[in-house]
Parts: sequence; C-alpha cells; structure tokens
Amino acid sequence: MPFFDKTLKGKNGGVFVREWNTHFCDKTPIVLIHDSLGCVELWRDFPDLLSQKTNRRVIAYDRIGFGKSDPIPKPISKEFIANEVSESFATVCEQLNISKFILLGHSVGGGMALNCASQLPNQCEAIITIAAQSFVEDKTLAGILAAKSLFQNPKQIERLEKYHGEKTQWVLDSWINTWTSNDFKNWSLEDVLPKINTNLLVIHGLNDEYGSEKHPKSIVNLSGGKSSLALMEDTAHFPHREKPVDVLKYIHEFLESL
Repeated sequence: MPFFDKTLKGKNGGVFVREWNTHFCDKTPIVLIHDSLGCVELWRDFPDLLSQKTNRRVIAYDRIGFGKSDPIPKPISKEFIANEVSESFATVCEQLNISKFILLGHSVGGGMALNCASQLPNQCEAIITIAAQSFVEDKTLAGILAAKSLFQNPKQIERLEKYHGEKTQWVLDSWINTWTSNDFKNWSLEDVLPKINTNLLVIHGLNDEYGSEKHPKSIVNLSGGKSSLALMEDTAHFPHREKPVDVLKYIHEFLESL
C-alpha cells in the first residue's frame, strides 16, 4: 500500500514522519514509537500490514536524533522516556492535527507510549506495547552489554549506519550509556502505570533477550486500566518481525473489542 513521507519542524529540529492509508479517517489512528536503535525504516512492512489489518491510518516517526530526523548535539536526557510526550511525539500530534490516538510502542518505545498515555489520558484511546521494559532488570543489562560487544564488529556498525547515518554513534551511546549508568538503575514505570486508565494490550516474547516476563506482568498488574497479556512462546525481542501474523491477530482482536 502507498505511504507518504514528510519532515515536520519540531522545537529541536526536523522530525521525519511516514503515514500509511491516510484515507482511513473514520477510526482513531495508530501512532508507532520505535525502540532504542530503531527508526521508521526498521519497522519494515509491519505498519503497512497493521494498517490493512485494522483499517486504520498508521503513523510512524523517527524520534529526534534517530533515522531521518535531525541530530541532537548533546547526550540524551536520563528522563528521555517520560519526556517523549513533549518531544517528537508532541510535534507529530500537533502538526498532523491528531487529537485522539492509539499508541503502539516497541521496547523502550513501549515505556514512552505508557508515559504518553498517563500524561494525556483524554487523548489516548488504547495502548499496545511490544517487548516493553518496566524497570532495569539484570537480564536487560546483560542483553545490552552483549549487544555492545557485538557492535565492536565494524560490519554491525555499517548495518546501523544505513538507517542512522552520521548519528549512529550517538544512537548507540544513547542506548548503552543511559541504560547502564548508575543514574538510571532505579528507573521504572511503577509510578506511571497506576495513572493509566485506558485499555492496554501487552505483548512479550518468552525468549526476549532484553527482559523476562516480569516486565509484561508488572505492566498488567500495576496498570489502572483494563489489561490483556499475550505471552508468546519461541519468540524473542521482535515479535512483530518474528511472528507478524500472530501479533497482528492479537492487535486486531484487541482493537475490535474496544
């Protein structure tokens, strides 16, 4: 299906946006928030499939500093997860005139989606998280350190440069240095989740290398809204790539039940 690209002028620079099926205007759109190394291109064909499956407009954007959005000439804030609601996400909503939305966040994007929903309860109609973290777990840190070792290989850096260009080292440092810092070790969604009163679908692979099932279970248990949990066997950190048919089925059924 066709998609449309544009760059929006945000307070910290240009924010790259891609939209699928903009003519699907009779339902609330789905806004995607990517993971720590992600961008619009790395969603691959999932947004298109999601739009077709749900008959909804789907919007994905590169957070400032990532992908085709403008770079940030400073280290990422330790409050970056909570602050996304007033950063690139705000630019997208304001300039595309999105007053109501459904949020779908992958990995750290899931934490951002949950923060956005807690701060904008009257605008968020539903939330879907995929492989989201809810606290800093030893398994999460072990996965990040393993990835850090992997990125010592120049070929791995080159693969990432295809998507982030000259921003690649900043993207890597933002992920690794933030999550492994002492200042971040007590981060969690514990205070955020009880403020969420909308419907929530939590998807998590049982083989996720960046977090155990403690994460999705805590999100469901602490959330103030009605929550559904989908634990996927033989699935790691990218359920929407590994088993897209199953993930799309979960999402479709969830949204149809609203």
